[in-house]
Amino acid sequence: MSKTWFITGASKGFGREWAEAALERGDNVAGTARNLDDVQELVDSHPDTFLPLQLDVTDRSADIDAVRKAHEKFGVLDVVVNNAGFGHFGMVEELTEDEVRAQLETNFFGALWVTQAALPIMREQGSGHIIQVSSIGGISAFPTVGAYHASKWALEGLSQSLSQEVAGFGIHVTLIEPGGYSTDWSGPSAKRSDEIDAYSAVREEAAKRPSANDPGKPEATRSAILKVVDAENPPLRIFFGKAPLGIAERDYESRLQTWREWQPVSEEAHGS
Repeated sequence: MSKTWFITGASKGFGREWAEAALERGDNVAGTARNLDDVQELVDSHPDTFLPLQLDVTDRSADIDAVRKAHEKFGVLDVVVNNAGFGHFGMVEELTEDEVRAQLETNFFGALWVTQAALPIMREQGSGHIIQVSSIGGISAFPTVGAYHASKWALEGLSQSLSQEVAGFGIHVTLIEPGGYSTDWSGPSAKRSDEIDAYSAVREEAAKRPSANDPGKPEATRSAILKVVDAENPPLRIFFGKAPLGIAERDYESRLQTWREWQPVSEEAHGS
């Protein structure tokens, strides 16, 4: 049976790959983009099953309206993919208020507003699947992208709570946590803070991250996302790419070691 998808940021990157994968197998897709010219090819190739929607996800009322239009068009809403987002590069000291707010407004609040718009429809259906595009940066952290991490860690916590709240309604939640991919995330789509010279050495070291040497292929995620949305019991979290599992294992082993080492102090803080 075909599915109906709502995908934000469908013009490029993962959103474009997944929209094409869904359309090519006969699913319906409502795809959003800031500029509809960027999705015209999808309109031309799938005029009956692709609904283009112009949207800036930071506009809550527009998010609600876009989800409503998708539901009115196709009559059902099976999969909602919160993919729209960008990376901001800047040391924590370099970040301006406007830069941090813009990062959170898109990556976190945009996903929240779309999710809120979809939930009443999915509750009424008694089914649905919310796909949140997070990152290995949603569970770990690296220099130069603190604001980005803040947005993804927030999305991770929100989504884990959400998964427990909506399970009884037949709604699944999955956090996709990709590693480095050859998209334009760190290129034209990225925003950058004005640099402070004192951090030059930190910046140079951060540029040597291994993920930059062997990025994943975005097109390879097509079959993976279809397996996730077609699963009877989809995971709450899944890594995309080879590198994230190793990063997570090292990070969590270090956390557990520190927590255990300091457990006597933790228990002291509990009181008798």
